Amino acid sequence: MSGFPFPFGVDPHGSIRPVDDDAARLRGKVLQVLFTAPGERVNQPEFGCGLFNLVFDPNNTIMAAAVEFTVGQALTRWLGDELAVVGVDVGAAEESVTVEVSYVRRSDRAPQALRVHFR
Repeated sequence: MSGFPFPFGVDPHGSIRPVDDDAARLRGKVLQVLFTAPGERVNQPEFGCGLFNLVFDPNNTIMAAAVEFTVGQALTRWLGDELAVVGVDVGAAEESVTVEVSYVRRSDRAPQALRVHFR
């Protein structure tokens, strides 16, 4: 085995180990797609959607619509075998942006949601 699976946790003995929970594992993959900027991965330069780049964009409805589209497309492209995106909602208010992703795990049809807040 090469590398270490993401996400990982720390067991009671202080050892690092992969997370066993399927929901947490998928949530970690969603976070990887959201926070990886295209061009950041050497062997997969198109991977990700670059949500951290929001810090430099104007906070308006055009940005919100672009983020909703970009996030939905990236998750469908990179994790479409594991989840179905139900919706992406972007709330832009003054100096903060909230991105909420709703998705369904394909393995058991369990609805999940993830919220990321930027200030």
